[in-house]
Amino acid sequence: MIGLAQLLPLLSESLWHGFAVFLRVAAITSMLPAFGEQTVPARIKLVLALAFTLIVTPAVAAIPIPVNFGDTTLIILTEIAAGLALGIGIRLFILALQTAGTIAANATSLSQVFGGAGVDPMPAMGYVLIIGGLALAVMTGLHVKAAELIILSYDFMPMGQFTAGSVLSEWGVAQVARAFTLAFTLAAPFIILSVLYNAALGAINKAMPQLMVAFVGAPVITAGGLFLLLVSSPLILSVWVQAMDRFLANPFAAVP
Repeated sequence: MIGLAQLLPLLSESLWHGFAVFLRVAAITSMLPAFGEQTVPARIKLVLALAFTLIVTPAVAAIPIPVNFGDTTLIILTEIAAGLALGIGIRLFILALQTAGTIAANATSLSQVFGGAGVDPMPAMGYVLIIGGLALAVMTGLHVKAAELIILSYDFMPMGQFTAGSVLSEWGVAQVARAFTLAFTLAAPFIILSVLYNAALGAINKAMPQLMVAFVGAPVITAGGLFLLLVSSPLILSVWVQAMDRFLANPFAAVP
């Protein structure tokens, strides 16, 4: 009984420590690519959050048990806010890939192909890039990098402390800017193809006004877009996963 009485305070502290870590982990997991998709059942997400909690909890410093309701509320709010901020930062890379697919589809006249299917309506090119990107991210150890990110986040976002609003807003704007810059960079080959196609179409139309260049050029741009997707997808996905790896390694580094 004496040993049990000595063990109970330690057990209580460990449970509270795990609960505090779970708050941040669950918020990040809900936004994590592949693991936090809308098609993943809620029970699977809960199991994943608990698994990440078991991995992260021993690696972070212990926190004191709150003595009143105010301390508990502060822990809950700060941990959820920190987890959502980091989770949204990671989720922006999926937005970048989706935007790149939309830009590429619009540039190659393929935006209406299967545009309404799935949870998030987007062109078929977007689906191809996102599914390929998620598969590549998981194959390269996304779960390990995510666990390392969560552990690293306690150095930048200490438990029980709100990050300054000015710092968080500046960081968020930089992440959004990087996401759209990355999207345009990934879609650059398709934009160049579209410019060349329209320039050639204009020259042909000027030389032969009687020719219906739109009927002749439509199959060309469609076939060219599909061929370019086949050729450039490995490079696009490798650039994308490298950018996400840099973020996961140091989410608060200066945006290049």
